[in-house]
Amino acid sequence: MSKIQPLADRVLIKPAAAEEKTVGGIIIPDNAKEKPMRGEVIAVGAGTKDEPMVLQPGDQILFAKWAGTEFELDGEKFQIMKQSEVFAVLK
Repeated sequence: MSKIQPLADRVLIKPAAAEEKTVGGIIIPDNAKEKPMRGEVIAVGAGTKDEPMVLQPGDQILFAKWAGTEFELDGEKFQIMKQSEVFAVLK
C-alpha cells in the first residue's frame, strides 16, 4: 500500500472482515453485521517527539469499535487512526 503514508502518530489499518452471522437460518445483511475491532497495520507515520511509534506494518491489532476514520480506496476498505486508539497487539 504505497499510495498512502500516514503522518505523525497515525496508522493505516486494514480491518478484518466482518463475521457473517445467521439468525434462525436468516442471513444478516452487510449493514447489520458486527463491526470488526481487529485488523492489520499496513503503514505507520514517523511518530511525534512526544509519542514514538511502537506499531509496525504487519502487526495484528485490537482497536475501539468506532476508532479512526473509515475510507475506501481502489475497492478496499481501510481505517486510519492515531496510535493511541489501538488497544493491543495480538501475538
